[in-house]
Amino acid sequence: MYHILVVDDEEYIRKLLVKYAVYEGHTVTEAADGMEAVRLCREGGYDIMIIDIMMPELDGFSACREIRKFSQIPIIMLSARGEEYDKINGFELGIDDYVVKPFSPKELMLRVNALMKRAGGRSNVPVPQKNEVVTLAGGGLRADLTARIVYVDGKRTEMTPKEYDLFFYMLKNKNIALTREKLICDVWGYDYFGDDRTLDTHIKLLRKSLGKYADYIVTLRGVGYRFDAEE
Repeated sequence: MYHILVVDDEEYIRKLLVKYAVYEGHTVTEAADGMEAVRLCREGGYDIMIIDIMMPELDGFSACREIRKFSQIPIIMLSARGEEYDKINGFELGIDDYVVKPFSPKELMLRVNALMKRAGGRSNVPVPQKNEVVTLAGGGLRADLTARIVYVDGKRTEMTPKEYDLFFYMLKNKNIALTREKLICDVWGYDYFGDDRTLDTHIKLLRKSLGKYADYIVTLRGVGYRFDAEE
């Protein structure tokens, strides 16, 4: 099973998560603040981290920003606030999932298993020998799907892992109407337990990353999205 790092200044929350995680067969290490989380992540040995936002010493956002400088450990962020701004901020920092308190510990463990399954599955996908490159807008937008690199007007743009997944999926299915359900199922996985607002948040982030080419992502009201672009 997995070694989970649980970071929350509320001991009750930590003990609750430990109880359910151990019951599922996982090993858990606890941390009470962001500074301790960064230190433990530097030492390594953890498969996934569950971290709260509001904490003393170093908040969850700042801790994740530091951790992403040296680690790609899957991160689930907890928050008592469900504002879109907080979700966007978290996803821009590279977190993998966002859960609003109060939450179901059982559902959170299902999210852990689903996230780890997807993370492990990607590592088993064989890498093609020849780079698959898509060029759009007369060369203004260029995506190397194999190397996971995107250039906007010759300048490399950095995206979060899930932004890359979403963008490349839409590129491969350009000019096709994609329902919200299909996007969530194919990009996040059929066993994803979040809501479709996560999709909308990532679409916003992706449009921001694409700059003047953001309009290529067309909203289909009541349906989903379509990537409209000619090579």
